[in-house]
Amino acid sequence: MAEGIIRLHAGDNVVIALSDLRAGSMVPGLDAALAGPVPRGHKIATQAIAKGAQVIRYGQIIGQATDDIAPGAHVHTHNLGMGPHSSDYAIGSDCPALPALPPRTFMGYHRPDGTVGTRNYLGILTSVNCSGSVARFIAEAAEKDPTLAGMPNIDGFVPIVHNTGCGMSGVNEGYDTLMRTLKGYARNPNFGGILLVGLGCEVMQVPDLVGQGRLRPDGNFRYMTIQQTGGTRATIEAGLRVLREMAEVASRVARAPAPVSKLMIGLQCGGSDGYSGITANPALGHASDLLVQMGGTTILSETPEIYGAEHLLTRRAVSPEVGEKLIARIRWWEDYTARNGGEMDNNPSPGNKKGGLTTILEKSLGAVAKGGTAPLSGVYKFAEAITEPGFVYMDSPGYDPCSVTGQIASGATMIVFTTGRGSVSGYKPSPCIKLATNSEMYARMAEDMDINCGDILDGVSIEAKGAEILEKIIAVASGQKTFSEELGFGGAEFVPWQIGAVM
Repeated sequence: MAEGIIRLHAGDNVVIALSDLRAGSMVPGLDAALAGPVPRGHKIATQAIAKGAQVIRYGQIIGQATDDIAPGAHVHTHNLGMGPHSSDYAIGSDCPALPALPPRTFMGYHRPDGTVGTRNYLGILTSVNCSGSVARFIAEAAEKDPTLAGMPNIDGFVPIVHNTGCGMSGVNEGYDTLMRTLKGYARNPNFGGILLVGLGCEVMQVPDLVGQGRLRPDGNFRYMTIQQTGGTRATIEAGLRVLREMAEVASRVARAPAPVSKLMIGLQCGGSDGYSGITANPALGHASDLLVQMGGTTILSETPEIYGAEHLLTRRAVSPEVGEKLIARIRWWEDYTARNGGEMDNNPSPGNKKGGLTTILEKSLGAVAKGGTAPLSGVYKFAEAITEPGFVYMDSPGYDPCSVTGQIASGATMIVFTTGRGSVSGYKPSPCIKLATNSEMYARMAEDMDINCGDILDGVSIEAKGAEILEKIIAVASGQKTFSEELGFGGAEFVPWQIGAVM
């Protein structure tokens, strides 16, 4: 890890410590001695900042001083807070035209509707929490079944279990959101077949899910309810028979060359720290640009974690309609949090703050870097099917498992996830590549992290690291397993967004 400090923008009045710094030490590049100890990843004032004055990082406002701050002082929660801020959305004013790049290919699973999967799972989808255990029992039986074990081209069996589907209104936004999420998973190209299992008496009725249009273009879809089938054991036996039939169909699909333009990648961050916006996030942003330049699709999400930086996205909108859609989602969130007794600027977690992030503005500016510089071609609701290629936005909470659930329901066939504190998770059916923001955490959690971006602080360029990430994406899309897959993650991270009262 490099030592000293780093300035991110010529107009910043803070710099970032690259290592733990002692009180009274003189740091190269900083005129004043440190007024106190500063942990790595945290901010140091480069000049006097008066109480009430703006604190600038990334060339953008990240908050206001809550006390007078002397040069060389540690800047964090004790002297920096949110203040009034306004954004000039300037829709479309900075919409770049990125040049096309020569096409690349990966080895994927071609589906009848023209989509291409990176994995070939069979899923046991549940309409309600009450059928969750039975779905798990069916998946466990399938993993042990000798007939299914011999099937080629099958990656495994995924029980898609959640804690909702009943005790809810059947006519509100929460119901519609869950409906979109379940349908989206059923249609994800990483599934070669879906068995839908319900209890029978829930609000989210199986006939409603099945009856509103064909759930899978290949027809490799079956459904049953526990009550109608005859109880737990009978449903497990029936489910196993159905999976054998569906596996016969799914196993006939082998990997074949496909253009990178068929990839849809969810961009995520979790357990962020003060390095996230310097290393892994901008490197992922460069990889996102490369994919978009080859015709691929990348999805940025987590609306509470772009709050205060949304103007950087609206300026890249391809049309007034796209920009206004994003602003409408921000307004929805302001109302949603207010009516539930929350506030949009109360987001950075204890881990984020320990890692050096202070306000949601600071966190958001770093998070938006995952989206690179490409034009914003579309804005979608949570779990809404993505139809526009390029760089797009999907509305979601900042809670990682929930946000990823929406991206996969929208069509993401892979997730790339940056972390500074060390998030561990996986998201079947879509493989998850983990990017470490700093070398210290990467060394400590090497069995969980696929790529170290901390070496950017040692001189590796953002562009070189972005190219490395792209190569990893293509390799994983072609079948290489990520560490989260090797560890068996993905069975507990399906988290639909629950909107509305639980009754």
